[in-house]
Amino acid sequence: MTNLFATGSSQGIEEVLNNRDQRVAFQENLVSKFPKDAIVAVKLNIPGPIKNNEMIRHLFELGLNSFLKFLKSKNVLIKLQANWNKETGNEAFFTSETEPVEMKKCVVDFEDNDPLGRLFDIDVMGKGKASSISRVILGLPVRKCFICNRPAKECARSRRHSVADLQQKINQVYQAEVKN
Repeated sequence: MTNLFATGSSQGIEEVLNNRDQRVAFQENLVSKFPKDAIVAVKLNIPGPIKNNEMIRHLFELGLNSFLKFLKSKNVLIKLQANWNKETGNEAFFTSETEPVEMKKCVVDFEDNDPLGRLFDIDVMGKGKASSISRVILGLPVRKCFICNRPAKECARSRRHSVADLQQKINQVYQAEVKN
């Protein structure tokens, strides 16, 4: 089996936090430039210190293309604003004239039902606010863990699954999707 995490530059908490600060600043800039649009931030949920390499980039591109096809099938138009390929991971940022709440519903549908969507974290902001629209506020079910189907935040907080188990599951999803 392919191991997506065998190569790459190990990222520590400092690099991850610096990238988060850059992401937040970029999102705030998009919100101010496009106050009426939905802002969509797409990234992979990658556990462990290896956040990017050629195979992880390929996984991101597969999932991103699947997401874009999904949105097209829903007649949702988006415009790419940035596509980051950093050691801390891959991220893409879009704007859309779609109502942010409707966009969030589409995102939840993709994250919950597409095999690759389960690996992604897609945030939607809008109406001039840089904070992400919550599933709970919309009355949607909480995100499920892709290993055991419990609430994902509960598993993350309790560290119910090891990094190795999470990486093994991601490797399995990657193998299944690359063959398709």
